[in-house]
Amino acid sequence: MNSKKIVITGGPGTGKTSVIKALEKEGFYCFHEIIRTMTLEAKKETKESSLVSNPLAFVKDPNAFNNMLFNGRLEQFINADTRKENIVFFDRGIPDVLAYMDYFKQEYSSTFIDTCHNKKYSQIFILPPWKEIYVSDNERLESFEEAVEIHNHLEKSYTSFGYNIITVPTGTVAERVAFIKEKTKM
Repeated sequence: MNSKKIVITGGPGTGKTSVIKALEKEGFYCFHEIIRTMTLEAKKETKESSLVSNPLAFVKDPNAFNNMLFNGRLEQFINADTRKENIVFFDRGIPDVLAYMDYFKQEYSSTFIDTCHNKKYSQIFILPPWKEIYVSDNERLESFEEAVEIHNHLEKSYTSFGYNIITVPTGTVAERVAFIKEKTKM
């Protein structure tokens, strides 16, 4: 089945995971962010003093990490077509990988670009930077200023692949979920 594929994206600390969890509680199928697990694994191999930013900056082999992340998101995209639900949500999409690589000034092959052109999502919702709720944690290592820069790279990445990005206003999780549901005409 070809489910409607909806991405919830945004810089670190914008409330994406809370929105995804709320959508899931309402019965929607959601593909979760895979980088948190990958970050925990990468941190096991890194000295604590070198943890200054996103794992792409401190892993031993950033190219291998990017490929694993890219392939994981691609696998989620492909698996969405095996779901029986009409609508599935993603906590980040494939173009997020390129946005982060651009942010860290890392090169990527044309395969990454071609895949983003060929594997299209139905809708993209972006949660804007929101200083009042921003908190760093064990997997979110960026400063708020870095989160704003990443947000800008995300917008640029999705726009470059022809997406019309819908900005989710700040508010309670329930208000944000209601906004997303309204815009997807559920």
